[in-house]
This record gives sequence, structure tokens and C-alpha cells, in this order.
Amino acid sequence: MTATPDLGAPRLASPDLLRSVFRRHAAGVAVITASGESGPVGFTATSLSSVSAEPPLLSFGIGAGASSWPAMSRAEHVGVHVLGEHQQALAATFARSGADRFGAPTVWREGPEGVPVLDDVLAWLVCRVVARIPAGDHRIVLAEVVLGDPEGVGRPLLYHQGRFTSLRD
Repeated sequence: MTATPDLGAPRLASPDLLRSVFRRHAAGVAVITASGESGPVGFTATSLSSVSAEPPLLSFGIGAGASSWPAMSRAEHVGVHVLGEHQQALAATFARSGADRFGAPTVWREGPEGVPVLDDVLAWLVCRVVARIPAGDHRIVLAEVVLGDPEGVGRPLLYHQGRFTSLRD
């Protein structure tokens, strides 16, 4: 291991080390939705990633103990919504355990394949789930893009240092 001047002492791998490092990694904020047996479900995700252009694939992670996981584990299609900086409250609602995520003031409609589609987002996709991969206490969902709309207006919402924030010029 090479030491770099002015860096702190390295720490052994742990959940705390991983969380501490990723607090410094700015990530875009998305809300993932699906239709469940008892109604729509959804959660805030910062793990959204493009995987492949041909075919168009993306991935996201979800905790195996998350309230949305049972529905996500069975959903054939999911909605992926890229949030704008004006949607901090929406991101917080979908991140909060026990919240009425689809009640007012959330504005949504049933979209293609029965997927809940949120209004006023920067972009949204409907995707067909192609795999669910166990990864520690999470599951990685791999999904193929079916259709979407990239034409929302605004700047992206980011998650950094444990809070929602926006880009600076």
C-alpha cells in the first residue's frame, strides 16, 4: 500500500468505513417505483447506474429488509425517476420509513405496464426486470429500458455528505 501525504491513517474495512467514504461521493437521486399487491411502492435510490447501451440496461440496489423489497422482488416492471433539485421533499418522503409515499402532495399516475410514474421529474423510464442478484444485505436489480421520457426541466438533485443538495455553478 502506498502512503499519500496528508491523508489520515487507513482503517480496516467495515460498514462504517464504506458509509464514510460514500458520504464523500456525490450521487444523483432517483425514485424507483413498482406496482405491488397492496398498491404502489417506491423508494429513494442513489445507487442507480447505467450498465449497457446495447441492450439498454441499468441497475440499482435495494436493501433486502426494505419495506419496498417484497413488491420489488416480484415486480416484472419498475419505474425509474431522476429527481430535480426542486424535489428534495419528494426524495425525503420516499426515503422515510413508514411514510405515505403516494399520498398528497406526491403527484403520480399509472403508467405503462401498470408502473407508477411520478410527475414533474427530470426524466423517467419504465424498465423490465431481468435479474435480481443477492449482494450482502442488499439485492442488485438489473432492468432493461422499455420506454421513457428524458425531457423534464431543471437541474439534478444530488445526495452528498448525508443530505440532499444541488449543483453549484
